[in-house]
Amino acid sequence: MSREERHRQLLDMAWRLIREKGTDALTLGRLAELAGVTKPVVYDHFQTRSGLLAALYLEFDASQTALMDAALHASEPTLASRAGVIASSYVDCVLLQGREIPGVTAALAGSPELERVKREWETGFMDKCRAVLAPFTGTGAIATAGLRAMLGAAEALSYAAAAGEITAEQAKDELFATIVAMVDRSRT
Repeated sequence: MSREERHRQLLDMAWRLIREKGTDALTLGRLAELAGVTKPVVYDHFQTRSGLLAALYLEFDASQTALMDAALHASEPTLASRAGVIASSYVDCVLLQGREIPGVTAALAGSPELERVKREWETGFMDKCRAVLAPFTGTGAIATAGLRAMLGAAEALSYAAAAGEITAEQAKDELFATIVAMVDRSRT
């Protein structure tokens, strides 16, 4: 197996382990066992559990970014269309990843290194949303506080949908309304 193929295998096995046993069960040793390789192979790819969690989160981020970019490219240049894309893309990506991503995200708060990875992603996501939504504000400005509120709502609603507490459509509709309200507040 090439290095890239082995890396892919290890990430797939890590997602499977989290799905079946939860994030707490994810260790490099357990991953090596599941993948049928020695521990040094896994350590060579990720160095630490934090490195593995960061790799999983970055993979989720890349998937979410690609999904949203494609949908934005195909959308109409209206507030309703762009807000709908952001809401749907966020919720769909979390649901596509399944119930594993909330555990990975929670684990990211466990160390300064992982918290940095999460903060960098959040900043990039908010910057993208700011750029996409700014034309609809009249002033071109959306406050960081509003973007943080939108991000918190996106995460909470998506995780609630992943857990089956609400439907995906309810999550998307509520997030859409939150985004539109944030842009409306930016107009004044």
